Amino acid sequence: MSPADGAVRDLATLPKAHLHLHFTGSMRPETLWELAAERGIRLPRSLTDDVALQVEPTHRGWFRFQRQYDAARAVVDSEQAMRRILHEAAEDDATEGSRRLELQVDPTSYAPFVGGLTPAIEIVLDQAARSERETGVSIGIVIAASRTRHPLDARTLARLAARNAGAVVGFGLSNDERRGTTSEFGPAFRIAREAGLLSVPHGGELLGPAHVRDVVEHLGPHRLGHGVRSAEDLALLDRIVEAGIGLEVCPASNASLGVVETAADVPLRRLVDAGAQIALGADDPLLFGSRLLDQYETAREVGFTDAELADLAASSIRISAAPETVKQRLLGEVQEWLDGPLTSG
Repeated sequence: MSPADGAVRDLATLPKAHLHLHFTGSMRPETLWELAAERGIRLPRSLTDDVALQVEPTHRGWFRFQRQYDAARAVVDSEQAMRRILHEAAEDDATEGSRRLELQVDPTSYAPFVGGLTPAIEIVLDQAARSERETGVSIGIVIAASRTRHPLDARTLARLAARNAGAVVGFGLSNDERRGTTSEFGPAFRIAREAGLLSVPHGGELLGPAHVRDVVEHLGPHRLGHGVRSAEDLALLDRIVEAGIGLEVCPASNASLGVVETAADVPLRRLVDAGAQIALGADDPLLFGSRLLDQYETAREVGFTDAELADLAASSIRISAAPETVKQRLLGEVQEWLDGPLTSG
């Protein structure tokens, strides 16, 4: 437990895995502004005022979020821009103690600028390998389909992911949970699982327990993107814990999208007490103004001790797709952090 005088350990040096980060959403604001200026693109004021997005959890709120995300994505129109974004994401993670990054990419939006889906993912994988060498952050790529497109598109992406299994570690499904029919994406996830990839769809953010059950039943997740709404149904939460399904919990994102009032209101304690395996994530720091380290600070603010924060970090490492040798090394470093010196609170 942290001493009463406020002395605590430095969370920036706590080794952790970052398992919920989207490619465009990882962009530094300064990079967005620079790329937009180079291209003569006028950004919405909401992307230039450096204020975190705040919307209501409705179709209208999600539309506003998506419009801003699309505006940011419009500047990513070249191989150079793609490489820069990925490398800066790895650099930023390294400064916050992330030793493992699993970056989620839907190559569909970038494919027209670089010659197709295959070249787009090849650029991402090549840069991931380079950035891993240069930053020391272990990097895996998750290819994600979108609920807003036809399930056949998801199968195409699943086959692309399967062909690149190894460097690609998982297959996801993102965008508005209220769009599409979950069961229709099942075949795509079967393709991915048969190739040995993790199933990591979004679920249980905008929609409640019934949607989580739907995702669990039809997509066979190893991890759920978000999953916080499972705390509303203890039987469901018990099922998730029993099945060993990890939760990628993103407090700042949930608050920005109106799922909870503030980041501190995310039911993190309830999830942990139920035995859930959790990895804190930043989701889209470009829009939400809150990076990975901020999520750990939020956990500390709501009462998590250094030992409990170390447990969260260890959990994120265990449910990652990192090689076993990397996991064991990082888990040892987490223990070293916990055994290490305190700093002024």
